[in-house]
Amino acid sequence: MNWIKLEQPDQLDQIQKQADNKKVLIFKHSTRCSISRAALDRLERNWKEEEMENVQPFFLDLISYRQLSDQIALKFDVEHESPQILVIKNGESIYDSSHLAIDYNAIKDVVQ
Repeated sequence: MNWIKLEQPDQLDQIQKQADNKKVLIFKHSTRCSISRAALDRLERNWKEEEMENVQPFFLDLISYRQLSDQIALKFDVEHESPQILVIKNGESIYDSSHLAIDYNAIKDVVQ
């Protein structure tokens, strides 16, 4: 996967604008959580670029950027969870999932 690191608050505005043309996926990862590591590994193992070419994936290390994680929850009107995946379209979250419910096929269904 070609993750874009999410580290700056102004990236959230860019994500909202970008999501007018292309769906955006945000993965909020906790580097201290084995469930988060398992969910991330499973997603990366199953990811197929040819199936997800209309998705731009962003990666947030929420331990290092907890305040940014809280801003995501507010901006996209979702409850903060970890690990968590959001799909953004037209500036809004159209899908979110957390923990071991993060599933590649479910994400693929939402983005296609």
